[in-house]
Amino acid sequence: MSTSITDTPLLESDFYRFQEGLTPRERESLGQLRAYLEAEVRPIADQYWARAEFPTQTIAPLAELGMYGPSIPLVRHFENSAVFRGWAALELGRIDAGVSTFIGVQSGLAMNSIAVGGSDEQQQEWLPRMARGEVVGAFGLTEPLSGSDSARGLRTTARREGETWVLDGEKRWIGNATFADVVVIWAKDVADEQVKGFLVTTDTPGFTATKIEDKIALRTVQNADIVLDGVRVPESRRLQRADSFRTTAAVLRLTRTEVAWQAIGIAIGAYEAALDYARERIQFGKPIAAHQMVQDLLVRSLMNITASIALCTQASAMQDQGIGGDEHSAMAKAFATAKMRETVGWCREVQGGNGIVLDKGVARFFSDAEAIYSYEGTREVNTLIVGRAITGQAAFV
Repeated sequence: MSTSITDTPLLESDFYRFQEGLTPRERESLGQLRAYLEAEVRPIADQYWARAEFPTQTIAPLAELGMYGPSIPLVRHFENSAVFRGWAALELGRIDAGVSTFIGVQSGLAMNSIAVGGSDEQQQEWLPRMARGEVVGAFGLTEPLSGSDSARGLRTTARREGETWVLDGEKRWIGNATFADVVVIWAKDVADEQVKGFLVTTDTPGFTATKIEDKIALRTVQNADIVLDGVRVPESRRLQRADSFRTTAAVLRLTRTEVAWQAIGIAIGAYEAALDYARERIQFGKPIAAHQMVQDLLVRSLMNITASIALCTQASAMQDQGIGGDEHSAMAKAFATAKMRETVGWCREVQGGNGIVLDKGVARFFSDAEAIYSYEGTREVNTLIVGRAITGQAAFV
């Protein structure tokens, strides 16, 4: 594809020029996103991270850029590919993992839950408003005593009383929950033991969300502990096409590859800061970029980034073709996050002691990587998903 069609430059860290595989319209949209992030998000990212606050002023502009529900035909701005959506997640991650995670929750988890599990009426009621940023969503699956074993271990219950459901239980690590308007709560139906989804507005009596304090990673993300104490939800707010954990798993399958792309973005953010620092930092009479050991760290970082882009490009392409399975998104997430963790460590090393302060550009990525490494399926669980696919044997317990 000719690069003259668009003014969007390739990232220097896209060493093998993968982005040239996008359509001109996708490149244009990606360029608009990058321009906004560079102008409006990068300058404030460190201060909001340090204060553990979320920049809510970014919600509406990101909606205008089409970042909420780009895969959902009802609300997407234009026809696009899973590969494009991966690059969007990468661009977001390389500037601010917190804002990236907000979009992952709003769009990938909350909106996709409604798109996959909701009735036509529910989709029409909620998705356009969420796509415009008028309604903020959250996704309530993880619990204090249930994380990787959510398929079997959910303790939050749903009990039907006529045309009303009564929800009781607790959720933990729920992103966006302190300021969300609606939370998709996954609960086990006491009648049939199946996991079902419910749209719970946060002003419902019995619903409380308390911010989790003192995090060392993703401080910008407003994670909360949720308590559901006799929360009453009408049948019309039960996701009508979500009658088992298979629906929940389908949502996670859609988002897991994008988390892998987000991890690449975080690695790139750290790499770019380390590279800039190496070019400017003078030691022994010359820039440290001219020292062999520093170049080794930078090249190994770039190799990790390039390998991860290659893997995720194919995983997303398979999703576009309808042949991507759980095992493919699981491998992408496990590989990209492991390489991200390795890369941000090397980039911190390039900066030496300066690498632990925010204003040198690596420290925030270094810290945020720890959360991305674990959420949406740990490396161990994703490895077991792939292991089951290649051996035919489940080894989860």
